[in-house]
Amino acid sequence: MSIARRLAALTCLTLLSGCGGAPSQAEPAAQADAGQWRPLDARLTGYDYPHPVSSFPITVEDQALEMAYMDVAPTGAASGQVVLLLHGKNFSGAYWADTIKALTAAGHRVVVPDQLGFGKSSKPTTIQYSFHLMAAKTAALLDHLGVGQVSVVGHSMGGMVATRFALMYPARTAKLVLANPIGLEDWQRKVPYQTVDQWTASQLKSTPEGIKKYMQKSYFDGQWRSEWDALVEIQAGWVVGPDKAQMARVSALTYDMVFTQPVLYGFPDLKMPTLLLIGTRDRTALGKPLVSDEVRATMGLYEQLGKAAAAQIPNATLVEFEGVGHMPQVEVFGPYSEALLAFLKAE
Repeated sequence: MSIARRLAALTCLTLLSGCGGAPSQAEPAAQADAGQWRPLDARLTGYDYPHPVSSFPITVEDQALEMAYMDVAPTGAASGQVVLLLHGKNFSGAYWADTIKALTAAGHRVVVPDQLGFGKSSKPTTIQYSFHLMAAKTAALLDHLGVGQVSVVGHSMGGMVATRFALMYPARTAKLVLANPIGLEDWQRKVPYQTVDQWTASQLKSTPEGIKKYMQKSYFDGQWRSEWDALVEIQAGWVVGPDKAQMARVSALTYDMVFTQPVLYGFPDLKMPTLLLIGTRDRTALGKPLVSDEVRATMGLYEQLGKAAAAQIPNATLVEFEGVGHMPQVEVFGPYSEALLAFLKAE
């Protein structure tokens, strides 16, 4: 049976079984209590990751910076494969804990970088952020680790980084997995342009409650479980932390990157086997507050966007999770991990 048929069969079984519950999450670095969040500095000092974190020195625009990463060895019989995990905009490598556990148990070595401007990596405010830069520095990290070909898994903004990486390094990308990636539509066609200063002003107004409310509405379509509070911790910690102004500027610069550097026009050039893992309840889209109700209703419709992306990518397999939002790796970890592992195992 082909990988497409196997994954399709898996999806049908998943839907019939109701998609299961949420997985256990890594212990949060700080427990939310009555709306109180622990302040975090720009480099997340004292915030625990699920595995040891190392730093890779890089230079960008004559600035000496550091790229944080985890390099996790397989715990099961070694498969010989290396999997690269790329995080989303509101996250860091830490939230991949359960995925790392499943992949290493299957025998894969897993490399998990924090992109520049995110997680425990440096947070420069005077450089131009780009997906090309992130892909190039990720490739440099792999060179540093002696890693050649990889299977690339990107979630949310990480899907945009993963797409750019695959386009820049097609021979190095054995397989590509996009889990509810953003950038499946070009928001420049619907949303008025915002300057970096405007993005910064908006980010300076952020509150922990607002961040949680945004995730609840966009990522989970109004639903929320107490264990998902861990997903809010980093962003909330920065908002109440000593480096709020710095982090607001970095967030603004990366918002500008996401808005002005679409990757979907490169989808037809992705020749490697590609898996799209799409929660159809997802409504994530950049710039919704800036448009009319009529326009907003046309944005972030993942039940349509996933199919359109699969039609554009030559060797794509689409697995949809009905009734699931922006984070299938959180909401329906079992079906998500089964689909991921089956795709990586297929010849």
